Amino acid sequence: MSDTTDTPRERKPLGLKRSIDAGEVKQTFSHGRTNKVVVEVKRRRVLGKPGEAAAPAPAPAPAPSPAPAAPPPPAAKAPVRAPVGETPQERVARMQREAEDERMRLAEEARKRDEEQARTSAEDARRRAEDNRKAEAEAAERALDAPAEASAPVQVADAGEDEAPAADGTPAPAPRRFTPVARPEVKKPELKKKEEKRPAADPRAERGAGAGDRRSGKLTVTRALNEDEGRRARSLAALKRAREKERRSHGGPAKAREKQVRDVVVPEAITVQELANRMAEKGADLVKALFNMGLMVTVNQTIDQDTAELLVEEFGHNITRVSEADVDIGASDDQDAEETLRPRPPVVTIMGHVDHGKTSLLDALRGTNVVKGEAGGITQHIGSYQVKTKDGQKITFLDTPGHAAFTEMRARGANITDIVVLVVAADDGIMPQTIEAINHTKAAGVPMIVAINKIDKEDANPQRVRERLLEHEVMVEAMGGETQDVEISALKRTGLDDLLEKIALQAELMELKANPDRDAEAVVIEAQLDKGRGPVATVLITRGTLKRGDTFVVGSESGRVRAIVDDQGKQIKEAGPAMPVEVLGLGGVPGAGETLTVVENESRAREVAQYRAEKATAKRTTLAPTNFDTMFSNLQSSVVEFPVVVKADVQGSVEAIVNALHNLSNDLIKVRVLHAGVGAITESDVGLAAASRAPILGFNVRPNPKARELVKRDQVEMKYYDVIYHLTEEIAKEMAGELGPERIEHVLGRAQVKEVFRSGKRDKAAGLLVLEGVIRKGLHARLTREDVIVSATTIASLRRFKDDVDEVRAGLECGVVLADTNDIKPGDNLEVFEIEERERTL
Repeated sequence: MSDTTDTPRERKPLGLKRSIDAGEVKQTFSHGRTNKVVVEVKRRRVLGKPGEAAAPAPAPAPAPSPAPAAPPPPAAKAPVRAPVGETPQERVARMQREAEDERMRLAEEARKRDEEQARTSAEDARRRAEDNRKAEAEAAERALDAPAEASAPVQVADAGEDEAPAADGTPAPAPRRFTPVARPEVKKPELKKKEEKRPAADPRAERGAGAGDRRSGKLTVTRALNEDEGRRARSLAALKRAREKERRSHGGPAKAREKQVRDVVVPEAITVQELANRMAEKGADLVKALFNMGLMVTVNQTIDQDTAELLVEEFGHNITRVSEADVDIGASDDQDAEETLRPRPPVVTIMGHVDHGKTSLLDALRGTNVVKGEAGGITQHIGSYQVKTKDGQKITFLDTPGHAAFTEMRARGANITDIVVLVVAADDGIMPQTIEAINHTKAAGVPMIVAINKIDKEDANPQRVRERLLEHEVMVEAMGGETQDVEISALKRTGLDDLLEKIALQAELMELKANPDRDAEAVVIEAQLDKGRGPVATVLITRGTLKRGDTFVVGSESGRVRAIVDDQGKQIKEAGPAMPVEVLGLGGVPGAGETLTVVENESRAREVAQYRAEKATAKRTTLAPTNFDTMFSNLQSSVVEFPVVVKADVQGSVEAIVNALHNLSNDLIKVRVLHAGVGAITESDVGLAAASRAPILGFNVRPNPKARELVKRDQVEMKYYDVIYHLTEEIAKEMAGELGPERIEHVLGRAQVKEVFRSGKRDKAAGLLVLEGVIRKGLHARLTREDVIVSATTIASLRRFKDDVDEVRAGLECGVVLADTNDIKPGDNLEVFEIEERERTL
């Protein structure tokens, strides 16, 4: 039993049998693209010829002395007995070494078999080639030994029509020098020759060719690493370039390409670079051509249409002239067909003096409280709302500011409205902004309804308001006129139904209609830069329907409607005529009062916006000083400039502030607005203010964090306001302080120089006769000669005879010594005055 356990069992060597070798190949494609591919190479399977037994393993080379028998194969050797006391780690290492030796032995045997097969294949190929040559030689000899009558049909068949046998049976002419012979039945010797030239070192390639190249598309390590097959395929463009290069190298210089003639669209004004782009020419070539014409321009300068036409013809292109109307989108004069018109809500603008109750009236109609949201209780934006009456009709209301600074807002509100409701307080009566609103309404040519508010007050007198309206040619129905009037109280909510009825009646008489089934057109009521939503424009649809996704252009900005928000803050998909909405998706903040027009595509919108921007830039350039004389005259002007930077929350406030600041300017000091924009105060605003030493006026806006840091670092003066007349009052005081106190001259006396005496070594004394007033010592004096000022000085000394006196009155004579001047002659006049300083007001 111990013998059985001690005798080791025959074990196979421990190792991994690798039947597949894996590798990584880098593929290269056109345009610099590469890819790494993992490929596998299967171990070759040796196949014998049909009918043959499997080839035995090759025996080792025979020794010089004959051996009685071949040595046994290595695979049959007895297993090595494990040494006594071997640890498991040593046993595993030993088994790995044995497996590696076995793998190397098998690889060497496989290599020898491959070499033997390659030699056998080469010998078979040479043998087949030799047999083919012998067969061709035998076939040629048999053809030469054949009788003439056997070759005659071949000659007749190959002869032309002129070599045909004659009709009398005479033999045909002698055969041609190279007589075709009949080929033996040898199948395609050319293929045999090709097989002879083809290297047969790789039996796998031979097997693949015999199998019809069915595996030719598979990527292997051999194919990937082969220089001929691994080269990446050339692109079509590379092949064309190679052919062109070869043609140039063989055929000499390439032929000049034919110049392509283009149709160039030229507007009324265009830059040189833009014209070069449209002509597909170099900008430098156009500048050179203009220089030859005597024009010194750069590529960024604008040229007129006639000069552009000369350039286009100079370069051999065709010009297409377009006018401003062809590029820009003007006001739509087209009228919609009568059958396409549908009734629309009326647009009603509420106007009047500040604090007369316009916004309170709108609050009462809407059931909201807008006044609490307005700083100082006054409206500083154009608010737009839509109210639904009891009978289901809709009315669009626009609330305009009543302050004097918002003149343009009121004018804009009157121009886009159908009906104006003039709110007049029953206690205050007609005020300046009331008169201004009446004038705006008359200029716009729209009907007016007078709403006499605050009738609940004790000192209310509606009849006096009606009488005062007659002074401004406004006659209400109670006074025998055509203008409707209604007494209301926005606070007590009385008379509101009567007001709505009168508005509905007036709208019914006007027959307001619009076509909703067309591209939308709208008027920008207000615009602002919202921190979270970007540029936002409040628009009033005039005709058509604005839909989400429409492409539009407004002023010099273009965009795509990203969202539409109604007056309740809800997002809607479309907005019809006479509906106020907020539009998101603009490229920038447009100007208030500009027209929004929907266009067919984005390229058209960008073209129109770019044209309008170039036109605005050209207009600003023409207004700027164009020569050094104008610039220096502006520098030498005695007018003091007060620079400011204005930032506000909406576009309408920016307009109102800028206009109010310009109205503060006078002959001595003027406001220079360095920059006026919408949105928060940014770093660029602080940098501009710091460079110009100007204050920043923020109206309902604040600086961002980075701007606040710059304000502290550069010590820029910041001023925040939420009521516009507070801003104007404070800026007026600062401008007055910039000029200093006001100096007022009071003339006290006049005298005439009779004689001039010497006083001391340098000074001269003048003998005077006081003509009027009084002359005092130490006062300011002005010496004139023939009404021309000679010098402005002061009276240093005053004497009466030989005594020093303080003053000399009219009709008396005296002697004076003037400070800082000796240019005194008899006949000069002396004017004495004193200066009073007062606090300056603008």
